[in-house]
Amino acid sequence: MIPVAYDQLTVLVVEDEEHTRVIIKALLRQIGVHSIVVAANGKEGLNEVLRTRPHIVLCDVHMEPVNGLMFLKTLRAVKMEALRNTPVIFLTADAQKDTVMFAREHKVDGYLVKPVALSELKAKIDHVMKR
Repeated sequence: MIPVAYDQLTVLVVEDEEHTRVIIKALLRQIGVHSIVVAANGKEGLNEVLRTRPHIVLCDVHMEPVNGLMFLKTLRAVKMEALRNTPVIFLTADAQKDTVMFAREHKVDGYLVKPVALSELKAKIDHVMKR
């Protein structure tokens, strides 16, 4: 199997907590990602998807004014197929069954519970990007 070219990826991190954004960015840099875009909530995240067209999105669930679930639902409903199919991995402390089910129903590509280890994040990105 061809390895993921991390240095060629643009990753959008949608996370409301600054210290968590810093940690996620550090993890991404450790696996070789150079192009990292950040947004503090789902509304900003949707704007960044349109502006930067990332290869993959790492997204928290609980944010205001637009949470990760509404971000995902809105993204999956956009008219442009390339944007609509942007892979989304949730990175969240929320492992509630209802949240996981909503995410699956709206075609989330991955779901990791924080705190996430570097190996978990890399494995999930590998899996999603090789589809």
